Amino acid sequence: MEASEAKEKILALRAEVEEHSRRYYDEDAPTISDFEYDKLIHTLMDLEQQFPQFLTPDSPTQHVGGKVSSKFAPVDHEVPLESLMDVFSHEELFAFGDRVEGAVGGQTEYDVEPKIDGLSIAVEYRNGEFFRGATRGNGQTGEDVTENLRTIRTLPKTLKNAPERIIVRGEVYMAKDTFEMLNRRFEVEGKPLLANPRNGAAGSLRQKDPKIAAERQLDLIVYNIQLATREYKTHTETLDALREMGFDVVPYKRYDNIRQCVEQIEWIGAHRDEFPYEMDGAVIKLNDLSQRTVLGSTTKVPRWAVAYKYPPEVKPAKVLDIIVQVGRTGVLTPKVVIEPIRLAGTTVSNATLHNQDFIDKLGVRIGDTVMVRKAGEIIPEVVEVDLSKRPDGTVPFRLPDVCPECGSPVVRDADGAAMRCTGAECPAQKLRNITHFASKEGMDIDGLGEAVVETLVNAGLVNTPADLYYLDAQSVATLERMGKKSAENLVAAIEASKAQGLARLLAAFGIRQVGVSAGRTLARRYTDLDALMRATPEELMQIGDIGPVTAQYIVEWFASEQSQHQIRRLREAGVSFESKEDIRDARFAGKTFVLTGTLESFTRDEATAIIVGFGGKASGSVSKKTDYVLAGEAAGSKLTKAQSLGIPILTEAQFREMIQ
Repeated sequence: MEASEAKEKILALRAEVEEHSRRYYDEDAPTISDFEYDKLIHTLMDLEQQFPQFLTPDSPTQHVGGKVSSKFAPVDHEVPLESLMDVFSHEELFAFGDRVEGAVGGQTEYDVEPKIDGLSIAVEYRNGEFFRGATRGNGQTGEDVTENLRTIRTLPKTLKNAPERIIVRGEVYMAKDTFEMLNRRFEVEGKPLLANPRNGAAGSLRQKDPKIAAERQLDLIVYNIQLATREYKTHTETLDALREMGFDVVPYKRYDNIRQCVEQIEWIGAHRDEFPYEMDGAVIKLNDLSQRTVLGSTTKVPRWAVAYKYPPEVKPAKVLDIIVQVGRTGVLTPKVVIEPIRLAGTTVSNATLHNQDFIDKLGVRIGDTVMVRKAGEIIPEVVEVDLSKRPDGTVPFRLPDVCPECGSPVVRDADGAAMRCTGAECPAQKLRNITHFASKEGMDIDGLGEAVVETLVNAGLVNTPADLYYLDAQSVATLERMGKKSAENLVAAIEASKAQGLARLLAAFGIRQVGVSAGRTLARRYTDLDALMRATPEELMQIGDIGPVTAQYIVEWFASEQSQHQIRRLREAGVSFESKEDIRDARFAGKTFVLTGTLESFTRDEATAIIVGFGGKASGSVSKKTDYVLAGEAAGSKLTKAQSLGIPILTEAQFREMIQ
């Protein structure tokens, strides 16, 4: 390769790696697998070694991790949290061992551990008490996530027989079972699903609100002592000591030479699906701590350890059929039914095709032979079609125009590739629809959460939101864990919700892009539901904050037979369709507010209700269209952005004056 060509390729690779690093470390939303990312880094390093004249300090091969978020206070690491050099074959592993033995000039022992795929952190203890915790960040400086770490059940708050001061490195992870449980819940609630356990752990730990981290049920496993006021001779001695102190410690095996390590590496690879956490390799470390000191580190990685990376297991399979499932949020998900194959330790008989765009990109057809892998070692997906094995007579596959569950029209998301059922009473969505209808954002029915809704649905007492208003206490009382008093309270709460009014009813319907704010906006314009149902898209678009897409969603929802059936049953049950919004004072009409930080006199919901009540709008993000930012204590990046855009900043006292 010519030098000019190498320079061009190096620059292109750096840009690609930096973009994937940003998505992985800063946004917790990677778009390629760890294995693919590591191969990019490996290719870049090889080129920089061949053409050292193009190696610069800002290359991603010369630094660790991502940027430090401004959301958290910075923490300087006394001992850097380094990355690891990757190896992809036994030959590369043995070459590492030869270099180590040549450098230390003596007998070497190694330790082999699974490489857990989570968020790397350093936790510090003083006099046996948890003091502080920080993310890796860029290796030199991390983010202070102490309060979020306190919510982790497997992080000991007090250590047994600990040194006076100790800093331990570990991995915060989300267990596979927890990941699947949360995604099931998010699907019911209509929230975005977590992409994989690693993203779930990283995104949860880097939330400003510790309650979110607590809800995500994260875990911690430790694997290294960074600093301690006590002497240790070997790495395995430190792991045993950490276990005695009360930590959950990474499992390990010790070997007398590098070639023996292959046994455990292959065992971990063959059994990785049996571990409770996601993993992407095995770590091989020199055991003698004094020998580690002799070897030292490069600018990015220690010379005494490597990570052996397993390639994603990919196998061919014949497509027997393509089926379409309707999720609890109404999204149509195509799946291939394949001849059963053994993949990553489990038998796989179907794999996701994601959406129509994905099908079109790969060109998957019934009868094809496809290559299947487990995305993130969890979800089977098709990655390629073997066109050389395509039989004659196959045809392209298209998702249906109507819902396979209820026959309602299917629409494509305006902001994505998902196809979604529009049925208000679609059986596939009933749990989610009823739960949303009863939620605080909807009719706010006290005591009617997801678990109770699921019990009612399973008992056959409700199938649509309107069915709630036909329940009787006697039938409800027969359900498990209910009882007479609880049943009476629930039926009374449902009865009371009839008077909530038009704004809440509109939010409860689950019309696309019509939530609490839009519901109030519409209820200020129309006196009752019947008047709104007669509105045309053109009329709706004249209302502030109702754009053409939302207007079309509203009109189409009311035109649906299922929606009309639900409205008839709600009317017969006595649910109020009248607006209860007070629009006498529209002092904030046309004004958009953004709230940030903690307010003393109001909750966020209370302040939002006041703004909306005066005809304004509360937005979640700052833009050039923002008129005011109401800033409380510990205001974050929204305040900084508003200042950079020159948007007026209101104190709480100023806001109180405005609403007098």
